[in-house]
Amino acid sequence: MVPKITSMAVARPLCSISCLFLSFSLVSLLFFYFFFSNSLLFTPDLRISQSQDTFQTGINVFVAELPRSLNYGLLDKYWSSSSPDSRIPSDPDHPTRKPNQPKPGKYPPYPENPLIKQYSAEYWIMGDLETPPEKRIGSFAKRVFSESEADVVFVPFFATLSAEMELGNGKGSSFRKRSGNEDYQRQRQVLDFLNNTQAWKRSGGRDHVFVLTDPVAMWHVREEIALSILLVVDFGGWFRQDSKSFNRTTSSGFPERIEHTQVSVIKDVIVPYTHLLPRLDLSRNQRQRHTLLYFKGAKHRHRGGLIREKLWDLLVDEHDIVMEEGFPNATGREQSIRGMRNSEFCLHPAGDTPTSCRLFDAIQSLCIPVIVSDNIELPFEGILDYAEFSVFVSVSDALTPKWLANHLRSFSQRDKETFRSRMAKVQSVFAYDNGQADGIGPIQPDGAVNHIWKKVQQKVPMVKEAVIRERRKPVGTSVPLRCQCI
Repeated sequence: MVPKITSMAVARPLCSISCLFLSFSLVSLLFFYFFFSNSLLFTPDLRISQSQDTFQTGINVFVAELPRSLNYGLLDKYWSSSSPDSRIPSDPDHPTRKPNQPKPGKYPPYPENPLIKQYSAEYWIMGDLETPPEKRIGSFAKRVFSESEADVVFVPFFATLSAEMELGNGKGSSFRKRSGNEDYQRQRQVLDFLNNTQAWKRSGGRDHVFVLTDPVAMWHVREEIALSILLVVDFGGWFRQDSKSFNRTTSSGFPERIEHTQVSVIKDVIVPYTHLLPRLDLSRNQRQRHTLLYFKGAKHRHRGGLIREKLWDLLVDEHDIVMEEGFPNATGREQSIRGMRNSEFCLHPAGDTPTSCRLFDAIQSLCIPVIVSDNIELPFEGILDYAEFSVFVSVSDALTPKWLANHLRSFSQRDKETFRSRMAKVQSVFAYDNGQADGIGPIQPDGAVNHIWKKVQQKVPMVKEAVIRERRKPVGTSVPLRCQCI
């Protein structure tokens, strides 16, 4: 007798098959979604935007209560003086007096003098923190008014302006002396103030942030701030202080390791120079650039920059390469704008230090950087991949006759357009200026100031660990500083 097959009996296996099919389809869809979406994360066009979203919580910043004379008061002092910068030649293109002296105000503008303006990160970082809270839309740093709430303590000393004012007053020969040095007196005032604060005593200065974009900023007190978070444009100006203690140096003249009284990528942050040339949007870029490689600057440099003179002699006679000596005055600025915008590649050799504002002028000009500097450190690495829009060349290759010119000629037009399209996506990352003459107002959310604070935030866990480790040491013990430099 054949048993009856009820509708319920048929429904069970059909349901199981359907569910299995749906489950398989769902898994397949999820697989393809994650596979392709994850692969997109590594495309050149999206890599930066994804990296920028890595940190969303922000960083709490307490501003040390230094007297105004050590920041905006220095600008008052600068603008009230009619003395010219002794380092700038006196000719029509280099005015001997300060033009357009501003009216007195709480927030004076930063000098347009190119020797000083290139280091103006201190001004824009401070301007963001001074902006009223309701206008600080998009700022990654949250200003707090209690040390106990802070992740870091920002030291609002315009160290670069202080140093440059001393140098510009014709005191370069006595800059390293302490007697009669107003910059040293200000450095000492900053440290004396901080040493008496609870925040400094609690951390030994490890969680304090100093802006030292000029290689000679705070020259006399570097050992006293060695444990702090230092914002520097590169490490080149720091090796000289302790270089005599090294028996071995590299071929570039730099020591193989860094003492704790200097700098480290572990605790410090590389920040960009302030670019001096205007931004060229990709939509306005001329497709045909008539010069292969362009360089404008001083031919003779010191230390690691000795390569520049050798490169100059190798390249100066190439028919489609332009090597010009010049100063960033009004005429020089216009020449640089034309030269960079008309060139496929812009040469970036080491100078007295491994980098210069020339790199960031090239990026703003959509001129593909050719970086010949074996010891260079670059801003925001880990967030940006410079190899996507720059050409890196070893010193040994660059000094091989004809090698560099032939290498650059090997790039196709499509290669160069790809470099420029990627470069256009990162131009804003290196911009400090918020469009306000006094520096007060909303910053660019994807600009340099926010990226600096994102890099500082990466240091906070290590800083806190170092502070806790220091606290638990028994009284009287001495533990040498290790390679973590904090």
